[in-house]
Amino acid sequence: MTGMPGKGSGARELKVRVKTGKGRKLSSKLWLDRQLNDPYVARAKREGMRSRAAYKLSEIDDKVHFLKKGSRVVDLGAAPGGWSQVAAKRINAPKQGRVVAIDLLQIDPLPGVEFSQLDFLDPTAPDQLKAMLGGLADVVLSDMAANATGHRKTDHIKIVALVEAAYEFAREVLAPGGTFLAKVLQGGTEASLLGPLKRDFVTVKHIKPAASRSDSAELYLLALGFRGEAA
Repeated sequence: MTGMPGKGSGARELKVRVKTGKGRKLSSKLWLDRQLNDPYVARAKREGMRSRAAYKLSEIDDKVHFLKKGSRVVDLGAAPGGWSQVAAKRINAPKQGRVVAIDLLQIDPLPGVEFSQLDFLDPTAPDQLKAMLGGLADVVLSDMAANATGHRKTDHIKIVALVEAAYEFAREVLAPGGTFLAKVLQGGTEASLLGPLKRDFVTVKHIKPAASRSDSAELYLLALGFRGEAA
């Protein structure tokens, strides 16, 4: 594969090309090729971020400013920790705010983040998260995604089910004025979910940050200004 010129060389960056070697599937080759040439992957490595997904949350918050110092944040589907990393920095945790996070996969410790390896769909998960929070939340984040089947309609149904579960949890823990942000897939959020969201929040919209790959079907559902009173 070809390399990249040093910084300040004045030369045009060369695209890294991965050859399809013996035993390497084309899908693996394409994934590796995309990773090696993804500017956000390179930026994450350079800046010490856990993942390129960190820049998706950063870009959304740069526009809306819901990650305020001192906030309490819940991060559902946190691994490898990019969103928690951004949230902790922006709310100044643990000095002023708090981030609690869960995922099926373990993550390395992050300053200001209280993590538990836990399946959100486990019936005991909501109560465990509430105990970790110790109060109401200002922000509920969900970057959860089900394992892809390759069948667009099936994948859409599976991720909508996750969003609906995250939303039900958000309704239980959000303080008035709180924010809910969740990953969905293009094709629109189900009407059965949009109706209650518009009832419970002042503003509901879809947003696609620049850090989200253009060929990706993912969108983010952003709900601002929770109207309700958490239980």
